Amino acid sequence: MSYIDWIVLIATLTGIISYGLYRSKTSKDLDGYFLSNRSMPWYLVLLSIMGTQASAITFLSAPGQAFTDGMRFVQYYFGLPLAMIIISIFFVPIFHKLKVFTAYEFLEKRFDKKTRTFTSFLFLVSRGLSTGISIYAPAIILSSLMGWNIYWTNIFMGGLLIIYTVSGGAKAVAYTQQLQLIIIFTGMFIAAYMMVHLLPDGIGFIDSLKVSGKLGRLNVITSGVNENGFAWNDRYNIWNGIIGGGFLALSYFGTDQSQVGRYLTAKSLSESRVGLLMNGIVKVPMQFAILLIGALVFTFYQFNPAPVFFNKAVAGNVVDSAANHRLKAIESTFNEHSATQTRLVNAFAKAPENQLIIDSMQANQALVNGTREEYKLVLKQAMPLADTNDTNYIFLRFVVDHMPVGLVGLLIAVIFLAAWGSIAAALNSLASSTMCDIHKQYAGTPRTELQEYKISKWYTLAWGVFCIFVAQFATDMGSLIEAVNVLGSLFYGVILGIFLVAFFFKKVGGDATFWSAVITETIIILLFWKSDIAFLWLNVVGAMVLIILALLINATIGSGKRSTV
Repeated sequence: MSYIDWIVLIATLTGIISYGLYRSKTSKDLDGYFLSNRSMPWYLVLLSIMGTQASAITFLSAPGQAFTDGMRFVQYYFGLPLAMIIISIFFVPIFHKLKVFTAYEFLEKRFDKKTRTFTSFLFLVSRGLSTGISIYAPAIILSSLMGWNIYWTNIFMGGLLIIYTVSGGAKAVAYTQQLQLIIIFTGMFIAAYMMVHLLPDGIGFIDSLKVSGKLGRLNVITSGVNENGFAWNDRYNIWNGIIGGGFLALSYFGTDQSQVGRYLTAKSLSESRVGLLMNGIVKVPMQFAILLIGALVFTFYQFNPAPVFFNKAVAGNVVDSAANHRLKAIESTFNEHSATQTRLVNAFAKAPENQLIIDSMQANQALVNGTREEYKLVLKQAMPLADTNDTNYIFLRFVVDHMPVGLVGLLIAVIFLAAWGSIAAALNSLASSTMCDIHKQYAGTPRTELQEYKISKWYTLAWGVFCIFVAQFATDMGSLIEAVNVLGSLFYGVILGIFLVAFFFKKVGGDATFWSAVITETIIILLFWKSDIAFLWLNVVGAMVLIILALLINATIGSGKRSTV
């Protein structure tokens, strides 16, 4: 990067940290630290919800996901708008009525303490691990750009973030997310514009879409049906997007404290609802646009020389001479296929209806993809411990290699800011659940509000350190945006099932719900381990199995404690 890029990057990040510390003044109690004294307007609630969900993984990995697999990942969000309506009708009014600090506090009022504790534990495990992966995402940027050790980079990235998160709590998180999102959307718009601008003369936005469409990158709607019937192991299609994605969205926005904590900061029930419903309206188009950037990157490399492997740091570390010789031979073959592809794509741009050119272009693209996979295979054989999945580096490599001076620094800052927005909210929610659902329930010794406020800061710091530790083991996970959602699906169905029982099955008590949750979580982990079912279906299975088991166990052993809250 140039000096100007470094100045832009450092100035942007320093400004965000300073602004977060400036907005960190709040009442020194749990209501101020975790919920901003429940004073936020709907638009800040909306931006906070979006900023929490749209992490660096979204802006770093999603374009790479579209580059390699097309835009079908967007179907994952198709169930979200309906989920926002359901949460606004059934979940939010109860949380506001009871004035809870965490979603799990409601479960003790409805069931008992052990159900609340177990559900909170599931949240803490899933969110703690996911946040560690979110720290790793921006760390790979610095590691790749500077050749830094990834482990020290994780510590550096996490340490910077902890500064204003520990100091300011929910209020600092909300206000910095507002500024972060403005910079993020501006930067991504500029990136999309530059991708089209850098295409050859006479090739515009529509032309680039025609190319990516013919090569399978605009596969927005897929049925999941093949010659053998419905493919249950197909990760992204319209059915598991609407149903499985809908269940995942219900659990994430309705029961995950990192999101519940965002709309509990609203100053009224209506402000919470508007923030959630607006999120349901804007999230799908936003994700579509981010994936479209990946499709545009794909088109760009059809007209321009592309790397055979996008992670320079790994490719440059092969020491075995025989492996290096083989890699260079594969790269030479790849360059030949790429040059052929460029000629075919240029011919297609002049004659887009010529089926012979289309068939040749698609066949040659298969050769390009095959050569890339061969390169990765040899690389993995030469360096067994290296991460040879370069999906997360595709957009980053394009930015560094082709963006003008100044924009490189801005776009890398965008990825940092996206990471900080989501991680800061996650750390705040982890600390709030630990303090309210665990510490206050089992510590025994009463504390003053000021003492609880200070302890909460220590919990925020502790979770920050834990997440940095997790980040050290986040290598070789493939597409990070997939990894985070797979991890969430191991827990979200069970958590959602507990809340669905609480809301809609008033005769089921705490004992039946608790034991059905324990059994169902075991089933989900075994199902994930032993089968190849697409991860989105785990959310549906988890919720449905838990409800059925809770009803059966309740009929067998009785209800235990129950409430009509």
